[in-house]
Amino acid sequence: MAVATTKSPSDLPRVTARDLAAELRGPKGALAFDGDGTLWSGDVGEDFFFGILDSGRMHDDAARAVSQTASAHGIDTSGSPAEIARRIYATYLEGKFDEELVCEVMTWVNAGWSHAETTAFALGLVDVAFRSRIHPEVRVVIEEARKLGHEIFVVSASPRPVVEAAAATMGVPSAHVLAATAVLAGDRYAASVHRPIPYGAGKAAALSSALGNLPLLAAFGDNAFDAEMLAASERPIAVRPKTRLIDRAPEIPRIRQLALE
Repeated sequence: MAVATTKSPSDLPRVTARDLAAELRGPKGALAFDGDGTLWSGDVGEDFFFGILDSGRMHDDAARAVSQTASAHGIDTSGSPAEIARRIYATYLEGKFDEELVCEVMTWVNAGWSHAETTAFALGLVDVAFRSRIHPEVRVVIEEARKLGHEIFVVSASPRPVVEAAAATMGVPSAHVLAATAVLAGDRYAASVHRPIPYGAGKAAALSSALGNLPLLAAFGDNAFDAEMLAASERPIAVRPKTRLIDRAPEIPRIRQLALE
């Protein structure tokens, strides 16, 4: 028998932010949120990646790694390191470059930068205007969950420095941010990442390790690579879901879509 598929967000049961908050009254636990597209509009990983490229400050370590990555995947290595990096991203958009790998490239593109330089750069990307990108229905859930004493975690495949900066605008401490993390060699970032990054099944695994015995009361995501994390929670919640997550909805029992009202 063919498995029924969910065709559009309107096919998902809906739950308002206030009603969901009411469900969360009880024993303390954790709520986990994807970042890009779930907590906020846009992609802070792209902001970070293209910001580095536009800065003209790619170090030799990043330039070499970009060229080697492109060559290994049959991508043209002519032009400047920034041009090659953009070509890698364009190849990903064409569906010809692995999504998890492009997340890694976007994470170590600042190789050679110091931790302090990178932190300052990320904070500059997440300025006051960033607050307008936060989804209001999610903000309500977080505010209500905090009143109930629950812990808030952000789990993202975007680069850790910029995810930390974005999460901090909602009061989420760095200790509760799980994100793609470049390797630090002394005080300088290397052109490599700690694996696995929080992507797909890696999100669920990283979160499980971070939570310990704390129950995952609800998880929130917008895309297919959030599916495993959503399925691991007591209350899987889709936030402005993309088609790719809708396609995987049959794999996630009890999934609902979050609504402001």
